[in-house]
Amino acid sequence: TCLDPRIDPAAFLGIGLGDAAVVRNAGGRVTEAVVDDVAFIGFLAATMLPEGPLFEVAVIHHTGCGTGFLADPGFRSAYAAQVGANEEGLAAQAVTDPEATVRADVARLLASPKVSPRITVAGYVYDLDAGLVRRIVAPAQPEQPEGVGASSPRP
Repeated sequence: TCLDPRIDPAAFLGIGLGDAAVVRNAGGRVTEAVVDDVAFIGFLAATMLPEGPLFEVAVIHHTGCGTGFLADPGFRSAYAAQVGANEEGLAAQAVTDPEATVRADVARLLASPKVSPRITVAGYVYDLDAGLVRRIVAPAQPEQPEGVGASSPRP
């Protein structure tokens, strides 16, 4: 989910300390680093749970996200110049339509060969004004690539 301080996944999901691993970044976007984190957590969990499903990844974007400013060419250009970033890459990170971006990010996780087919991925949007979470993408599992065995890693 997003690093926005108005967004507290523990509060709106009703989870406590130790109930979930939470990865937060600007916009809650699924970057390559997030894919790697999910792959690592999945590999670690598979070493402890050699059979059955592992866990669900809930990709959560929200309304009124500050990354929406990256859609403005002037803001994006000034920010890119300050941090030495690629403007096109920054534009792709903007969350102006959280339903569309959450769909794209769920698809990215599901398409990654790094993500275990024993992990379920779903997409949600948190409405800041209403204080409600709405499911946008139903839970699904990545397809296992052809020729890849279903064996679990062993420590």
